[in-house]
This record gives sequence, C-alpha cells and structure tokens, in this order.
Amino acid sequence: MPYGSWPSRWSAANAAAASRDFAGLQAGLGGLVWLEYRPEDGRCRLWLWRDGTTRCLTPARHSVRSRIYEYGGGAFCIVDDGVAWVDESDQQVYRTRLAEAPVAEALTAQARRRYGDLHHAPAWNAVLAVEESHAAKGVAHRLVALSLHDGARRVLAEGADFYAAPKLSADGRRLSWIEWERPELPWTATRLCLAKVAADGRLGEPVTLAGGEGGEALQQPCFAADGSLWCLTDRAGWWQPWREQGGRLRAVERTDERAERRGDDGAALSAAVMEWSEPRPLAAADHAPAPWQQGAVSYLPLADGGLLLARQEEGWGFLIERDAAGRERYLAAEFSRFRQLAADADCFYCIAASPARLPAVLAIERAGGTPRVLAGGEAPLAEAELSRPQSLRFATGEGESAQAFFYPPRNAACPEPGHGRPPLVVFVHGGPTSACYPVFDPRIQFWTQRGFAVADLNYRGSSGFGRACRLRLAGEWGRIDVEDACALVHDLGEAGLVDPARAFVRGASAGGYTALCALAFRELFRGGASLYGVSDPASLRRVTHKFEADYLDWLIGDPQRDAERYRQRTPLLHAGEIGAPVIFFQGGLDAVVVPRQTEAMVAALRAHGVPVEYRLYPDERHGFCRAAHLADALEREWRFYRRLLD
Repeated sequence: MPYGSWPSRWSAANAAAASRDFAGLQAGLGGLVWLEYRPEDGRCRLWLWRDGTTRCLTPARHSVRSRIYEYGGGAFCIVDDGVAWVDESDQQVYRTRLAEAPVAEALTAQARRRYGDLHHAPAWNAVLAVEESHAAKGVAHRLVALSLHDGARRVLAEGADFYAAPKLSADGRRLSWIEWERPELPWTATRLCLAKVAADGRLGEPVTLAGGEGGEALQQPCFAADGSLWCLTDRAGWWQPWREQGGRLRAVERTDERAERRGDDGAALSAAVMEWSEPRPLAAADHAPAPWQQGAVSYLPLADGGLLLARQEEGWGFLIERDAAGRERYLAAEFSRFRQLAADADCFYCIAASPARLPAVLAIERAGGTPRVLAGGEAPLAEAELSRPQSLRFATGEGESAQAFFYPPRNAACPEPGHGRPPLVVFVHGGPTSACYPVFDPRIQFWTQRGFAVADLNYRGSSGFGRACRLRLAGEWGRIDVEDACALVHDLGEAGLVDPARAFVRGASAGGYTALCALAFRELFRGGASLYGVSDPASLRRVTHKFEADYLDWLIGDPQRDAERYRQRTPLLHAGEIGAPVIFFQGGLDAVVVPRQTEAMVAALRAHGVPVEYRLYPDERHGFCRAAHLADALEREWRFYRRLLD
C-alpha cells in the first residue's frame, strides 16, 4: 500500500492516551511517592506505593504542578508525616498527612507568588523552596523556609536573579544552593553557594564554593550520608559528580589501573571524565540534562561510598551503580532513559523509559539487580508493529556532525514495503537547549504506523553531548539547527531510506522556530507544523518571562547590535519566502509564546497566499496537556500532510 496512508489501529486517541508520565519520585513514608500525569484530564496526582499497594495522596479536584520559571519542577517533597506539594491552580504550598483522608492543609497564602523546587529539611522541621514573586516592579526570586509547625516563612537568600536546589545538611548546620545572574542561563554559568548555620539558627555569610569565576554550570547539589557536599559540574566538559573536600569542590578521586601500567601512580585523577568498567574505554558523558525544570535527581551518593548514576552517551541513557572502588554495574539494560533516582536499604528506584514501553516507575533490587515495574511500563504495540529507534550520526556544516534517531515505517498490517520510498517527518525538539531520547513516543509511532518514516533530531546545541556541543548554539540559532535538519534529510535520502522530495518538518516551541526557519530559508520541505512555535524572536524577547529574558541574546545576539541578524532569522519577516503549506497549533494561555505572535505569522502567510491551517486551544498553556487536544492536533497534522502527498 502507498506509504503515508497505511491503515492502523493506533489512532490519535490511542497516542494521546499513551502520553501518561511520571515525575518527582522520592523514597520515604515506608515506601515510594511519585507524581503521575494523566492526559485524560490533564491533572497531576501524587501516589504512595507501600507494601505492594498504591494510594492517591492528592485531594479531590486538585492537581500538583509548579510553574516557577514557567517550566516548574520540584512540585512536592516527602515530610515526616506526609507530603508537601504545590497546587497547580494557585501555586501555593499545601500539606497532606497520611493519617487521614487526603486533605489540603495550606502552608502558604501569598498572593502573586509561586513556589517550586521543594525539599524537606528535617533538622528545621521545614520545607525549603524557591519562591517567585510577581509585582508591578518585576519578578523576584528567593529561597525560603516554610515551617511545618506553623507555616512561618523565613527568607534564606535573596538578591541573586535566580535560585535552585536549596539543601540542608542532616545536622542542620550547613545550607547549600545554586544561584545565577542574568544574562546567564542555568546551563551556561551558575554558582554553588554554602552558608553555615549557627546554633541559634542564624545564617552565616554565604561563600561560593564553585562557579565564582564563571565558565561552568553547576546543578543538583546534595549532602551525602557522611555529610560531604556533592554537586554536578561541567568544568571538565561534561556534567559529572564532584564532591567537596577541604572546603573546595574537587573531582571524585579514583585509581586508574591503566595509568599504573604506564608507570604513573594513578591517584587523584579527575572523575570528571569517568571510566567505564574494563574493558570498555573511558566514558566522556553527561550525567544530567539541561535543567529546564527544577528538582531533578540524576545521580545519588550512596551510604557505602558509591554512586548511582544516570549517564547519557550518544543520546542513550544508562543506569549505573558505581562502587567506592570505581567498579561499575549496569542496571535495567532494557531501558534507555532514567530520571529521578532514589534508594533505600533494599532497592534503587527511578523513572525509566524504553523504546518499547511507556514510562515506568522501577524498583531494582540492590543485591541482584533485578528490576520490577511498580507503575506504568505498558507495551502498547506488539513487536511486529513497533518501530524502534536507530541511532545515526551524520555529517553537517563546518566539518561537524550531529546525531538523530531514525524510525522506519512499521505496521503489521502492511508487512511489505510500500511503493517507492517513504515520506519523512523530521521532529525538532524544543528548548532549544534540550534533547530527544530513544524512548517510546506515541506520536512517533502514530506516524510510522501510517507509513511515514520519522527522524528525531539532536542538532548541534542539544544537551546530553557535553558542554561544547551544548554551547555550540550560541549566536547560531536559526542557522546551524536548520542546517542540521536539512543535512539529515539529505543523509537519509542518499542512504535510500526516505524520499527527500516528500519530507516534512515539525516542532514545538523552539522546535517550531527551527521548522519555520527551514521552511523560510530552504527549499527542501513539502510542508511543516509549528506547535506554539517562535516566529518573531525580537517580539518574543520583549514579552517573554524572566527566566528566558536574555536567552534570545545568547541564541541570536543583541537586538540593537545584531539587528540585521535578527532580521535574517525572523520567519515573520520572510513569510513571502515560504512556499510550502504550514499548520499551526497554539495554546490560548501560553505565557512563553503568546497567541498573538502565532496569529501574526498565520496572517502574514495568508496575505502571501500560502495555504495555512490554525488551531487554537483556549485553555492550554505552553505544551498541551489534555488528551482531547493532543489527539486533535495529531490527527489534524496527519491529515494536513496526507493531502500534500496526493
């Protein structure tokens, strides 16, 4: 049958229903607590797993989601007798106790303030949080402690532009956090700060342990069981765990057997370039993604001196237990992405994803390494219908290369190849300092089931490939990402895997910008889709939120000094150069890419006679949550492309 029109039981509604996900997993309360998003109503709920059963901890009609920095994260933490959490509707902190039916007990009632990145501080009987206040004079951020006894609020740190990850040592004597200043971003340059706490509770003068001279991005500080302070830093080119020694942040020490064989003593070598267990070579790899959301846990110091690590290499994820001697054991090998690590005496826990399953909450026996699925992990498609990711690295501009995952058409009802070569849909991730992963994506399977090939692109500037790659996008957004998307189509076409004359490009948010630039500045794609995508960077810069207020200066340049560069890379100003049809999807409550920006682009294209479709979902924000809207957008996009193939 013709590619692009294969019949499939995997409907848009099926794909939307499979968008269920998890976040914020923590061990405690005699079990495990996690946050679950369900697309049928767009709500996020807390669940407690204990003794083999699960229990919902979220009071009726509530949804748990933080919106600090607009992207949120760290929306709950376990406390002594229950959980503290952020309500999606008012962004205030509430408490739910286990001894009663779920009831929302308010800890804050601060108008025009948001909270997130919650962490329990048992020594203070308090919850530490990032607070975001909105006032006529602007948006301010600070660190606060919220008493679990009476809800009293105490300001811990303020004055910096941004804060993240407040952590208190077990003895209550040291407070650590991450901060950074505009125009930096949390993946370009941050500082690791520490303040000692006096016996009477007063904070001493903060000191900067790392990052004071710039040039490194630090994230995820934590105190180990022995009281030592750990943090991820990319000062050696990759996000790796370092620890405090003698009041300074140092690389994890290890002995390199190969150095000994060379006659060196091998001591105190930098674990910022960590080693695979023999006989595999050294692994230069990130151990965290870019911190768009707060509250991430991608490494965990263990009580026996070892580490639990979520490592990324060429886009693939690995979960690794590293003992105190540096020996490494790989866990849950059938999964390819790992998030939110936790541990207790018996098990390691994480949120995991694989190419064949929906996201799952895993418990992994520490003794034998056997994984067990506690929630999620369903396999919606049989192997005969599943398109698995094929990793590829391809040549692009400036003699460099980029990485992508290729998904060939796959459908058990159409076992024979279609006529000719399949059409291609290029997926461009958002961020743009983000990444795509080789995991089951119900949207991708929707396309491959219908006879489309899909290429999921990690262009230069994506995270997970080291600091140099991540910073490659500085001043180059709208150029090298477009170059990589086009090079990917040519590479797949030359390999005979797709029909490059029937290629489409689509993306959400920053990915939508890349898609629009590719349509405006290259004559390659037959059509495209922009989901709440940027079409006017200068306009976005004027109205966007504080967290990204300087991002466009980093991505493109100063709007006055580099005005011509902005003009050259603004799809709205080049609407007349777009000849291919475009479909747009937009959330009416979007505070990042506001509706009027998308509507201006739609109007400009229509004025130039370009076929355009536009769909507004009035109650959606930056990123659609409701299953009905997810399904509607996917079905409309497919029908839009299908007409262009006829």
